[in-house]
Amino acid sequence: MTDLIIATLGQGLLWSLLAIGVFITFRVLDIADLTVEGSFPLGAAISATLIVEGVDPVVSILAAAIGGMIAGAVTGWIHTKLKIPALLAGILTMIALYSINLRVMGKANVSLLRMDTIYTFFEKLSFMHTWALALVGLLVAVVTCVVLFWFFGTEIGACLRATGVNPQMIRAQGVNTDTMIVLGLLLSNGFVAVSGALIAQGNGFADVGMGVGTIVIGLASVIIGEVLFGTRSFVSNLISVVLGSIVYRIVIAVVLYLGMPPNDLKLFTAVLVAIALSLPTLKAKWQSR
Repeated sequence: MTDLIIATLGQGLLWSLLAIGVFITFRVLDIADLTVEGSFPLGAAISATLIVEGVDPVVSILAAAIGGMIAGAVTGWIHTKLKIPALLAGILTMIALYSINLRVMGKANVSLLRMDTIYTFFEKLSFMHTWALALVGLLVAVVTCVVLFWFFGTEIGACLRATGVNPQMIRAQGVNTDTMIVLGLLLSNGFVAVSGALIAQGNGFADVGMGVGTIVIGLASVIIGEVLFGTRSFVSNLISVVLGSIVYRIVIAVVLYLGMPPNDLKLFTAVLVAIALSLPTLKAKWQSR
């Protein structure tokens, strides 16, 4: 039971990077970006392929981040320069990334069995794999939150947040909102790709179809975090997203433990997100009575 709890906590922390990426586009930029369903497996594909070729696991994660950032920048360019709606731009990039991911891996699945990963260092220190997952996840989540809190406190970060809140006002201040949108999508998909790389190394494989439903997982983590832990400030937003990812993983672990068929998880997640999104409305109606 302890191993299950630690493994669930570790998975929640690793998936929190995906949730943070979705938070940047969904809450900060107010854009529904489906690129994540392609950039997540892209990060996994790049990392796994490089590791098989003998590249250091940490370097492979950095390469995955760059790949994800390029994917996000492409979506931003399609949206801002070609004036294609953000949702459609993300779908176009997501579809294109499916073929690119196959090109990167050369096949549909790449195994990392008996390969050194970022978790190997901790395992050599006599840590179990589940503990290694949790330690790496905690370290990455803390560093990510600290860096983002600093970044969004800078002038560029403030402009990025203002672009999502009131683009007309920030344009009147002389800020190029197109550049801010591209920057936000770039950052978002960079974090998503890193999450994909970490998950692939933790699971021991990368698969071209592992990105299916990731946008729903990210939204579930964001919404659950906001509902349960609140959004009093930007730092509380970041913490809520991470905690929401952990809670989501705990819920999934519990329902699987109780016997829910794995094939029903996507349906369960969709219903869970719908309920979480409707809670403010239901609460307001209840209070009005």
